[in-house]
Amino acid sequence: MTLRANPENQPGVRFFLDTADRDALRRWLPTGLFHGVTTNPTILDRAGLPCTLATIAPLVSDILSYPVSEVQAQCWGVETERLIETGLALAALDPRMVVKVPITENGIRAVSALHAYGVRTTLTAVYAAHQALTAAAAGSDYVAPYFGRIGDHGGDALAIVTAMQRILRACGGPTRLLVASLRKADDLAALAASGCDTFTFSPAVAEQLFSDPLTTDAAAAFETTAAGQ
Repeated sequence: MTLRANPENQPGVRFFLDTADRDALRRWLPTGLFHGVTTNPTILDRAGLPCTLATIAPLVSDILSYPVSEVQAQCWGVETERLIETGLALAALDPRMVVKVPITENGIRAVSALHAYGVRTTLTAVYAAHQALTAAAAGSDYVAPYFGRIGDHGGDALAIVTAMQRILRACGGPTRLLVASLRKADDLAALAASGCDTFTFSPAVAEQLFSDPLTTDAAAAFETTAAGQ
């Protein structure tokens, strides 16, 4: 079983691509921009893939053929025992696996058991600042707030997620904030200005990172000038 220590857990910006779509993986992972890939049962479903180990195993193998350091996949099952079972099966796929677990009471119990086996974890489906403190107390490697969905439910997403980041820094432990459910590239910039450095986002948001028309025009002008020489 994988050891929980992570020699790459260093400060710095960390991008994850939030997808299970192989076309998106082929396009974006060779850029070298992404630390890893995140998935969950909903993302698998969007890609037309069932949430089974038989489906996830070849997907993980495909992802790890690119220059990435981690794959995060979510365990499933309502009861703690089933979460542990599926979490261990995911972790056994490769030492670079991180198992995502919903931040429920059963999920916290599962995380404790997974840690005892040396499995790295992400507590996910986080909406409230105090849940970041819970994740820190549980010793989870990551905690993933849903930025866009917090706003959908009327919360001040930037303020809540910034508070989470302050909590984790004050605690001084290993838990890293992994901001999810991002809808716009501008959200990343606002969060980074507030001290966040780790994000997972869709291929659509990745596209926005390179969609500035002034940059496109400038690059075209450079090529025009080069071609005239």
